[in-house]
Amino acid sequence: MNKNPVCLSILQLSDLHILAAPEDTMLGINTEHYFHACLEQAFAAKPHFDLILLTGDLAQNPCPASYRRILSSLEAYKMPCICLPGNHDDYELMRQIFNTDSINCRKQVFLDNWQLISLNSRIPGEPGGRLLNEELAFLENCLSENPNCYALIAVHHHCLETESPWMDTMIIENSRELWAIVDEYPQVKAITTGHIHQILDIKTASLRVLGVPSTCFQFVPGSTEFAVNDTAPGYRLIELYADGRVESGVMRLAEPLVGLQTNLHEY
Repeated sequence: MNKNPVCLSILQLSDLHILAAPEDTMLGINTEHYFHACLEQAFAAKPHFDLILLTGDLAQNPCPASYRRILSSLEAYKMPCICLPGNHDDYELMRQIFNTDSINCRKQVFLDNWQLISLNSRIPGEPGGRLLNEELAFLENCLSENPNCYALIAVHHHCLETESPWMDTMIIENSRELWAIVDEYPQVKAITTGHIHQILDIKTASLRVLGVPSTCFQFVPGSTEFAVNDTAPGYRLIELYADGRVESGVMRLAEPLVGLQTNLHEY
């Protein structure tokens, strides 16, 4: 990634799957430990970000305690943070708890000559994604009213296939409607997503589509069914430039994932 400081820097973390108690484990690992490790590594390398972006599945089985511990962890870094809901999240509860001036669920944020547009792709009770008409209308309104702002769209579910048949059953089911809007607005320069627990980086003719590893366990790329591996947790760094350029890269923890039980299917 370019080290030019004249840009906006975003730290994207996704699919934390934080549990009810700090000592709880999922698939044999302590998800909270690795979330903290990702934050610590990111800020050790770069002490300031213009924004932290959490793209869904913040909690595994949402409860006030899990969200409050996430909030407390983020507050320690004193950086603005935007939180999106994933299929495992309780969006109403998220909006109650992530409701401070700096850490919240705002759907539109302006950063210099960029706007971040956050969309809710969650279908309550379902693993897959869909964008309601009101979300699509919101997106189009943000773009049409701000033609001079470059746009980064953030959403939990993916909008392009990952070549992992199991995962692609959960793609945004009306992604064509999303693309129909995006294609009308060339100021959209990137879409970044969560959910897939693996790296995605696709360049189309007009923009870049990004996916991010989970801060805990990873899904096996190209898998026809649920499968996880012990690839180290990671996060994405995104740089937005005043001329509309987007640079991005994925960083992984130096420490390996320890204790993962690949024979379990509790996800």
